[in-house]
Parts: sequence; structure tokens; C-alpha cells
Amino acid sequence: MQKIIKIIILFFFLFIIGIFYLGLTKDTNYSTSSLINKDTPEFKIISFDDSNFYTRDDLKKNNYTLINFWASWCAPCKIEHPILMKLSQKKKLMLLGINFKDKNLQAKTFLSDLGNPYDLLAKDKNGKQSVKFGIYGIPESILINKDLIIIKKFVGPLSVDDYNNIIKIIE
Repeated sequence: MQKIIKIIILFFFLFIIGIFYLGLTKDTNYSTSSLINKDTPEFKIISFDDSNFYTRDDLKKNNYTLINFWASWCAPCKIEHPILMKLSQKKKLMLLGINFKDKNLQAKTFLSDLGNPYDLLAKDKNGKQSVKFGIYGIPESILINKDLIIIKKFVGPLSVDDYNNIIKIIE
């Protein structure tokens, strides 16, 4: 009987070690490569001023659209904002800003202080629409073409290199 108990304890111990091993060797880096060259998901998101909704069809109007997920409480969003302001001057690129889990007053103050680079401005109060795009944190940006295909996804604040990369793609 003691031998059976020892074997059970040994198997239990090996099982626990196996679980820890699998957990520690699993790749936990978030990869967006699976989204590239895929269709933009269907969405219906309310405009920032609550006057209407935006859908995929609104993104077909320009050759390229950069969807930027941002919030006033997001420090990296302030870092990338000058790059968004530069991108807003490009004729071939439309910017859709999606305000993520933010308060209206703070978001309005953010844009009035730093400038509004967005051609279209929407809000995602509870984050449900953002999940469709694979957003897990902000800032994140998604570059799509007029065929609604995801060309590139940028996780974190846009950098000068990202800006140059976007310019190469759209021109």
C-alpha cells in the first residue's frame, strides 16, 4: 500500500513539474503577423460626438487608412501624437482615431491641447470593438488599404521608423 502511495505522489510531482515546464517554455510574445493580409473585421463604432456610426465602408474612401487606438490617460499616446499630426498631412492616408476606454472631457482636452490629427474620430467606451482588431493595449495602429486588407499593425507608440515605413507604403 505504501508503494502505491509513493508512486501516486511521484506521478503527481512529475505532473506538476510538467505543467510548470510547459508554462515557462511557452512563447508569451504577442504576435500580430497572423493579422497581416487579412480582411479588416466587420465593425460598427459610434462617432466621438455620438452623431453617427462608422463601419468598414467608411474606410474605402481613401487609398489607405491608419486606424489608431488611443486614450488621454495613455502616456505613450502623447509620445506618438506628433507623428500622427505629420501623417494627417498626407493626402493618400485617412486617419481613424478610436478613443479607447476614456472619458469624453479628458479626450477632448487631449485633442485640443495637442491637436486633432483624425479625419474620423470614434470611441470605444468598453473596448468591445477594439477586441475585433486584436487590440490588447494602447497605443496600437493598423494600416489598411482601400480593399480593407490589413497591411501592417503597429503595437506601441508610432516611431520615426514607423512613420517612414508608412510613407513608403502609401506613396
